[in-house]
Amino acid sequence: MLRVLTLATLFPDATRPNFGVFVERQTLGLSRCAGVEVRVVAPVGIPPWPLSRHAHYAGFADVPLREAWHGLSVERPRFAIMPGTGGRLHVPALIRRLQPVLSAMRRDFPFDVIDAEFFFPDGPAAVALGRHFGVPVSIKARGADIHLWGQGPTRAQVRRAGQAADAMLAVSAAMRADMVALGIPAERIAVHHTGVDAARFGGIGRAEARAAHGLSGPVVISLGALVARKGHDVVIDAVAMLPDATLLIVGEGPEREVLAARIVALGLSDRVRLTGAVAHAELGRLLPAADVMALASASEGLANAWVEAMACGVPIVIPDIGGAREVLTDPGYGLIADRTPAAFAEAIGMLIAQPPLPERVQQGAARFSWDTNATALHAHLARLVAGR
Repeated sequence: MLRVLTLATLFPDATRPNFGVFVERQTLGLSRCAGVEVRVVAPVGIPPWPLSRHAHYAGFADVPLREAWHGLSVERPRFAIMPGTGGRLHVPALIRRLQPVLSAMRRDFPFDVIDAEFFFPDGPAAVALGRHFGVPVSIKARGADIHLWGQGPTRAQVRRAGQAADAMLAVSAAMRADMVALGIPAERIAVHHTGVDAARFGGIGRAEARAAHGLSGPVVISLGALVARKGHDVVIDAVAMLPDATLLIVGEGPEREVLAARIVALGLSDRVRLTGAVAHAELGRLLPAADVMALASASEGLANAWVEAMACGVPIVIPDIGGAREVLTDPGYGLIADRTPAAFAEAIGMLIAQPPLPERVQQGAARFSWDTNATALHAHLARLVAGR
C-alpha cells in the first residue's frame, strides 16, 4: 500500500468550486490507482481580525475543517497570512499549523510521501514537514507558483525548496526550463502533463451548444480568472477589430470592473459579455459553442483551458508562452500569436474564415488523459518511496 499525503493550498471548496479543480481531478485519479490510499490537506490562509471579516474570507467560516469531498478525505486547517508582507511569512505560518495536524493524522494514516501540488507556499512547507516526519517530498510546479512566487521576496524560498525536494514535477517542458533557470536541479524534475475529461469535454456539437446558449454568428470565448495576467483586455481589443464576432469572457476576479469599463468605452456592450464564473461541470456545454477560444495570458505553465477547449473541438489562439508549442504541435489545433490585439485579431479571423475540422482539433487533446496522468504520478511517487 502506498499512502500519499496530498498537500494543496490550490484545492476547491464549497465557496470556490472551480479553485484548483484540476488538482482535485488529478488527486481523484491517483486515489483510484490500485494499492494507493490518499488523504488531502488543503490549508486555507486567513488574515488576522478585522481583515478576516472581509467578504473574500468571511465565507470560509462555513467551510468545514474536515470533510469527504467528492470521495476524498480532506482536511482544511486554517493558517495565518499577513497582508502586506509579500508572502514572506506564509511558509513558517503554514509549517507551524500543519505539524500538529499531520502528527495527529499519522496515528491512523502513516503516510509514506508528501505530494505538494503548488510550489508556494506548499513546496517549502512540504520540505520542512518531510524532514520532520522522515518521508520524501515531491513538489509540482504549475505556472504562477514559479512565475509569480519565484520572483520578488519569496524567490529564495522557492529556489531552496526546489533544491531540497526529493523530486519535482512540471506541467510542461517549458515550465521545467523556467525552474532550472531559477536554480533548481534539472535532473530532479519530470514533465507531468495535465489531463482532460473526455466524457465532460467533447460530448456535444456546436449547433447544440449554440442553441442552448442562444448564440449565433462568430463566437469567441476567453476563459480564465479576471486578473491582468490572463490578458482578457487584449482579446477585447482584438474582437473590436472583428465587427461580426461575439466575445464571451468566462471567469471572475478583481479585474471585472476594469474590463467592464473597457467594454463600454469601446462601444462593445452588445457584442462582449462578462459571463462570470461557470461551474467546471458546465464548461463542456459552453465551450463547443465557440469558433475560437482565445486566451492572451502573459504567462502559463500549460493551461487546462487550452486542452479543454481543444477537447471540445474548438481551436485556440494563444501567445508563445509556457507549454504553448507542446500543445499546438499542428496548425490544425490552433494558432500562436503575438500578444497584441492586432495579432490576436488576425489569428482569430483566420480560424473563423477557415475553421479546422472539430475532429482534427480534438486529436490534439487526445494526448492529455487523466488516466495517463494518474499512472505517471503513481509511478513517480512510488519510486520516491522505494528510493528511501
